[in-house]
Formats: sequence, structure tokens, C-alpha cells
Amino acid sequence: MFSDLRPLPLDPLWALQDAHRDDPRPHKLNLGIGIYRDAHGHTPVLNAVQHAERALADAAPSKVYRPLSGNADFNAAMTRLLLGDHTPTLERTLDRTVTVQTVGGTGALRTLADLIASANPEATVWTSNPGYANHHPLMRAAGLLTAEYPWQDDGTGTTDLTPMLGTLDAAQPGDILLVQGCCHNPTGIDLSEESWHTLASYCMGRGLIPLIDMAYQGLGQGLHEDAQGLRIMTRHLGTVLIAASCSKNMGLYCERTGTATVLVPHPHEKTAVLSVLEGIARRTYSMPPEHGAAIAATLLNTPHPWHQELDTMRDRIRTVREALGHALRDAGAPHDLLTIEHHQGMFSLLPLTPHQMDTLRDHHAIYGTREGRINIAGIPDHAITPLAHALIAVYGQEVVGR
Repeated sequence: MFSDLRPLPLDPLWALQDAHRDDPRPHKLNLGIGIYRDAHGHTPVLNAVQHAERALADAAPSKVYRPLSGNADFNAAMTRLLLGDHTPTLERTLDRTVTVQTVGGTGALRTLADLIASANPEATVWTSNPGYANHHPLMRAAGLLTAEYPWQDDGTGTTDLTPMLGTLDAAQPGDILLVQGCCHNPTGIDLSEESWHTLASYCMGRGLIPLIDMAYQGLGQGLHEDAQGLRIMTRHLGTVLIAASCSKNMGLYCERTGTATVLVPHPHEKTAVLSVLEGIARRTYSMPPEHGAAIAATLLNTPHPWHQELDTMRDRIRTVREALGHALRDAGAPHDLLTIEHHQGMFSLLPLTPHQMDTLRDHHAIYGTREGRINIAGIPDHAITPLAHALIAVYGQEVVGR
């Protein structure tokens, strides 16, 4: 049966993790995978999560099977988090919204991809270039075509809409515009509020359906601020798809906790959408895991302790980014490297070639993706200045001929 089966190439990100693990150098620095680390380089379990887990253990709720759509309390709380609790946006859209629990944000994207394929198998999914490496594989696995639009800095740290919309002019009505809601991975470059309004009007005029990937809500400007683009879309458009994750903003990485939300034009369409989403779940994993959702529901319904810790994480990411910018300036870095200061969220995309990123790894024990992405949220305090000097040294090796 398997005699002609050939192994697939190892995923580049996980290959990077393996290489870092096997590197014996004591000063090695892993900036590849997107996880938050504190000043000492540790990824702590949030206190709010620990309290929720203890409360759940003490209550000892039954482990009986849950519904196909998952934890209803969690789904309702996530809908409020995304659309805005007690806001006109939520009040206007709640009767047109379906939310189901998924196996992380990746599971939400794949679930929505299968939904798209069921409703419009001819749709093309447009995603940013550069963008999240898993977007194309997830959409293609559902049988959908994919295409790309450019995502680049307009010189002020936000996205230049002109080339983006120029490329999207080739999109057809019913196509899907996959756009990250905040803290763009891998660039750290986001849309301004004005650009979100322009993009929403463009989608409405062209008949495009937005799929908003909300993987980092709360790690950019704040929970409310990071959702503004999404809420602008829901105010303008009848159909909006949302994939959300609790991995980063709650630190529930391995619990695989997320949601898929669908805003439909008319309330009577909710029944069919929910039925299809539950059918996708049934034939994929039956029902999502309960533990992470129960923790998240506790945090969402008693939010103050979680908000305090999320504020601390966001402030630390911002402080590390500023400190790295200052260290680069003090060391005489070229302008290209200083663009890191204008980004937001966990990631930045360095202006380095794959060969330069290899040099950064081989000569300095600093691990980022070959495309140039580094995890700003993963830099411990003691590594900021050495990182700045290493970036300048590597950049200078290939300035000629860039």
C-alpha cells in the first residue's frame, strides 16, 4: 500500500524549530515560531488561565460529548469579543451571525474554506503577499483556487492600498478576500482605519466576500482597537467570514481553541450555514475539545484579570520593539532595518535575503524564517543589543547588489 509513497518535505517552520533545538550554542535565539516570551525568555501560563483551570478542576464537570458546534458559552463570548459587546455593531448583526468552536485558528480557516467550497466551489481566495504561510495550503486543501495581492508599506507603517486594489481588480464577484485583521503576519504592517473603510466599500462594489483572520486581537493596540477593521467590514457588508484564535492573546497555544464566525445577509440563512458548519465538524473531528474553550469562556466572562495580563504582554511587545529600534539606531543601522520601529504586533519582516537569514543562523545562532520574519515577542531583554549588532553585520555583507 505504501511502497510508492514518498515523504513530504518537512514544513520549513518546524524544520527551523528542529534545527534550533539541536543547536548546541548556549546563546542561540529562536525567533521563528510565533509565541510570546517574557523578559527572561520564558512563555508563562497566564495567572488567569491557571485560576480558570483550578476552578474547572474543582467543579469537575462531566466529560460527556459536547455539541458539534462546541461550547455555546464560549461561542457567544467570542462573538461579543469580535463584534463588540453592547455596541451598535453587535446589536445590528447578532441575529445574522453564526459562530462555532474550532480546533484553533487554523481549524477555523480550514472550516471556513470547506464552507466556501460547499457554497461556491469556483471562488478564488485572494491572500496577501507576503502573508501567513499556511493560508494557501489551507484554502487549496479545500479545493479552492488561490491568488495573491501585494501587501507593502506606504512609507508610514501602514499598507499601501493602491497596488493592492489594482491587483484585486482582476477578482470576480463571489471571490474571497482573505485579510488579516491586525498585527499582520509576517510584516507587522496593518491597514489604517481609513483604508479599512475604503476596502469595505471596494468589496461591496465588487461583490467580494471578506474573510478576516483574527489571530492576534489585543496584541496590537488593544482588544477594541484591533477589531475596528473587522467591525467596519461588518457594518458595510452583508456577508463576512471570521477566523479567530485564542492561542496568542490567552496563551492557549496547545489547547487549540478558536472560532469560525459567519455573518449572513439574512437571518433565515443561519440555519443552513450552521448545518453545513456542523457537518464539516462531524466528518472532520466530530466536536472540538472542551478544555481550552472552557478556560477561554471563563476569561471572557470574567475579563478583568485576563485584560491586565494581556495589557502586560502587549506593552512588553511594544517595549521590545522600541528597544530594538533604539539599539539599531545607536549602532548606526541603515534605514531599511529601522522600519521595524513602525510595525506592530508579534512579527516584523526583515529586509534580508534568504542567504542573509542563513548567515544570521549559522554565524550568530539567531533563528528566523528564510523569508526574513522574526518574532519580536520572543526576544528576551538580554538579547536585544546583540540582535541589533548581528542584524547590522549580516545586512552589511550583501548591501552591494541588493
